[in-house]
Amino acid sequence: MSPILVTYGTLAIAVAFEVAGTSMLQQTQQFTRLWPSVLSLACYAVAFYLLSFTLKSMPVGIAYALWSGLGIVMVSAIGWAVFRQALDVPALIGLGFIITGIIIVNLFSKTISH
Repeated sequence: MSPILVTYGTLAIAVAFEVAGTSMLQQTQQFTRLWPSVLSLACYAVAFYLLSFTLKSMPVGIAYALWSGLGIVMVSAIGWAVFRQALDVPALIGLGFIITGIIIVNLFSKTISH
């Protein structure tokens, strides 16, 4: 399997765990509920563990930019779909800029060997 595919795949799984952990934060009720708190923290632990593998072949700044950008967009989508949290036009425009930035980094950056 291609090393770059492994790197991006590992990062994608890390982001998925981070998004799951963040999405569960509301259910923890400020970490006063045991099982949602345990699940949220476990998701974060797995996410950071997988992110550490990504950093073997991707610069930390790029990995974190992808991690945080994708996380913001995905958590916003989950907030809208699951928790019925509204996204106004400025929020959607901002999320569009984040997606554009992720695309630019992946297509044009020379800091990641494609």
